[in-house]
Amino acid sequence: MLRAATIRHLVKQEDGATAVEFGLLALPFFALMFAIIETALVFFAGQTLETATADASRLIMTGQAQTTAGFDQAKFKESVCSRIYGLFDCANGVKIDVRTAATFSAANLSKPLDANGNLMNDLMYSPGNAGDIVIVRVMYQWPIYVALLSNMAGGKRLLMATASFRNEPYQ
Repeated sequence: MLRAATIRHLVKQEDGATAVEFGLLALPFFALMFAIIETALVFFAGQTLETATADASRLIMTGQAQTTAGFDQAKFKESVCSRIYGLFDCANGVKIDVRTAATFSAANLSKPLDANGNLMNDLMYSPGNAGDIVIVRVMYQWPIYVALLSNMAGGKRLLMATASFRNEPYQ
């Protein structure tokens, strides 16, 4: 009899129900919150990279990059990084690729990734001359921390900003 009474008493107890429910829901809730925050950061970083690329590309489009002595890929990267304020390691992580194209439709806009998802090293800096079509690509591999359903290479997502334009007829 004592055993049946003890079982009935335990079944009627509801003191720890809230703690148990919280324990069951806490892990999925916090995982979802971190995934939302990380997604927002990726979008924000992508937009920042797009804006910095568009602003820095004007140096090429207006001929300042071509007519300024000593303006090379490092100086252009410095110009891009000066527009990104501490969001990520621009100096060590950003890759620059500037190429000319014969026509806008002939421009190569494919992702510069190898089979393993790593950035290839065939990046170049060729800002062209007056009237040339130029494609500027700025890339950064953003680390992904909440990669529950992700199959991204090395836990990184490629952020790539592209600007394509025809150089102005500068002197």
